[in-house]
Amino acid sequence: MNNDNNQKSMWKQQKSARLLMRSVSLFVASGRRASITPAKALKAISNERDKNCVMQANQQQSKTIRSKSSSDLTDSLRKQTHFSKEEIDKLCVLFKKIISSNELLYGSQAFSYSSHAETTKNKGMDRIMFRELLHNTFHILTEDVLMDRIFSAFDRRSDGIIHMDEWVLGLSIFLRGTLEEQIAFSFFIYDLNSDGVITKEEIFTLLRNSLLKLPQDEDPDESIKDLADIALKKLDCDKDNKVSFQDFRRAVVRDNLLLEALGQCLPSEEVCKRFLSSLSVKQ
Repeated sequence: MNNDNNQKSMWKQQKSARLLMRSVSLFVASGRRASITPAKALKAISNERDKNCVMQANQQQSKTIRSKSSSDLTDSLRKQTHFSKEEIDKLCVLFKKIISSNELLYGSQAFSYSSHAETTKNKGMDRIMFRELLHNTFHILTEDVLMDRIFSAFDRRSDGIIHMDEWVLGLSIFLRGTLEEQIAFSFFIYDLNSDGVITKEEIFTLLRNSLLKLPQDEDPDESIKDLADIALKKLDCDKDNKVSFQDFRRAVVRDNLLLEALGQCLPSEEVCKRFLSSLSVKQ
């Protein structure tokens, strides 16, 4: 009798346990079904669509910001240079082409800069590219000392790279600079150590590097020293044996030919006209 009662009790417990497990299974299953109801599926699709809309809006905003930044740069350069808005836009396009392709296409020549593409990509124009530009576009055939000084005049940030705004600002003086601007530019070039004065030694260095040495000259340095003395007398208005900016300005205003007396650092008028005319051509 007791055995029968025990068996019945165990059967009831097992039945209760099975019912409990079934209830749990049904609950879990119902929960899974609830998680993928049509309403929730539509909400998930809507959320995904919202994310895409946000991404598109952010992309559009980025484009707007870049466009506004470009417009702000053009407006700023317009105020600081002698170029029109259209000319600035074309100069910026030309700059980007030079940097992105590492090629300078001008006239009938093409020059490649693949060896230093990585250092200039998305940054600016390095010394190698700038040297080729001066030689082949502006026909400035100076030696390395003057070339580096011209590069430094363009490189206003002094970071070894000419950026887009520096390119436009430098070309403004190069191509359309007033006499005052070009006087300041030339003085900066000739003041080799940037101490505010041009010394007799600097004049000698500039002339020695710029002048051709003739085979018949037994001691060319002596001839250059004589020329340096003459140049110093022409430029040293206050006779203190060095050329200050005020000296240089006064001498050049009196005689414009002295602007490049110590070496070519500006393009010729003919080259300027040709380059500027290329900016006016509709592309």
